Amino acid sequence: MSLARVRIEKLVSGGLGLARTESGVVLVAGSLPTELVEVELKKKRGALEGSLVRVIQPSETREKPPRGTPPTADLAHATYAAQLEFKRGFVTEALERIAKLETEVLPTVPSSLEWRYRSGAQYALSPVGLGYRIPMSHRIWLLRDDPLVHENIAGGLESIRADRLEPSLEIAFRSSFLTGEVLVCLIGKEEPHRYKKAVHHLKDLGVTGVSYAFASLEGRFRAGTETLWGAESILEQYGDFSVSVTASSFAQVNPLAASQLYLEAARLAGSGNLAIDLYGGSGTLGLHLTKNFKQVQVIEINPEAVARGISDASRLGVKNLTFKRGDASRLEGIFADCIALDPPRAGLSKDVLDALLLARAPRLVYVSCDPATWARDVGKLSKGGYKLSHVQPHDFYPQTSHVEVLSRLEL
Repeated sequence: MSLARVRIEKLVSGGLGLARTESGVVLVAGSLPTELVEVELKKKRGALEGSLVRVIQPSETREKPPRGTPPTADLAHATYAAQLEFKRGFVTEALERIAKLETEVLPTVPSSLEWRYRSGAQYALSPVGLGYRIPMSHRIWLLRDDPLVHENIAGGLESIRADRLEPSLEIAFRSSFLTGEVLVCLIGKEEPHRYKKAVHHLKDLGVTGVSYAFASLEGRFRAGTETLWGAESILEQYGDFSVSVTASSFAQVNPLAASQLYLEAARLAGSGNLAIDLYGGSGTLGLHLTKNFKQVQVIEINPEAVARGISDASRLGVKNLTFKRGDASRLEGIFADCIALDPPRAGLSKDVLDALLLARAPRLVYVSCDPATWARDVGKLSKGGYKLSHVQPHDFYPQTSHVEVLSRLEL
């Protein structure tokens, strides 16, 4: 290890500052463009990594984050206006470098809340408190408050006692901006009846429902959940519709920002006879498409999400929304005017890309949480005859380097 002074040229994906040294490119967490910083250099997986020691010449966009800001907030040291511009840059860079396209990237749509925007959060448990797991270690970053989460969750964090949640390993919260209710999911490896003490503690704190999930190595909530007490789901408002969410379901955790995206996505989708909502979950985007299409079909592989979506459509009286449980590549024989897709972070598989190119829908509305995989897929779709006509980042996660991308492609 050695100390060096470096000048940060730009931020790259992950919120890392990039600088150049005689030994090569170095990436520095916690730095900002134009800053002169002192770093401790070390080799990691064949690349140079710089641990920030001190900022010698700070950027004009640097600011001090609130006390207790968690390590996940990797852009909290920059002004919010600067964060929005950085995220636009992440999307532009991915589009040019990976997709080899020069389409205009519109300014990032800001979140209406810069703090207290998260309606969902998951924490690790230790004998002395809740916190975030520190990457590449077994340590937990303990917290008393989390300035990213909604007040409904933050209030519980102040009162919760980790020792009364045993034998839980982790805990997930889901709050509703619409109703103020809070659901909790306890995650562990013991039989469900072993969590009675934890359930009583959470009931005393005023939560609406408690569920349990086995801590599977295969993925978050992959083994399903079991309701231990109270409500299984609560309602949240996304755009024009109230939909059901659970503590374990995948639903955007910044409902105010997500609402803006759903409304804009519906506008970009246009109108017609049939729209497909691919990777549709419980159909939140699909619901917004029903206003301009005679029929909307949601294709989703998760049975729990499909069941909630069918229930929501019935409760809302939406007659032109149907659900098909199945793989996203099953598009044979479907002639849609628009296909909307919001895949996982890994993007589209070859089978799905091939199916989209065969389906030849006049319009694709592609929502992504990863600029790199989105750019890879957009590049392939462009080679298959589609033209990228709209690109705009949306900020669902202020104070972090994560960015959502809303795009439209047309034949």
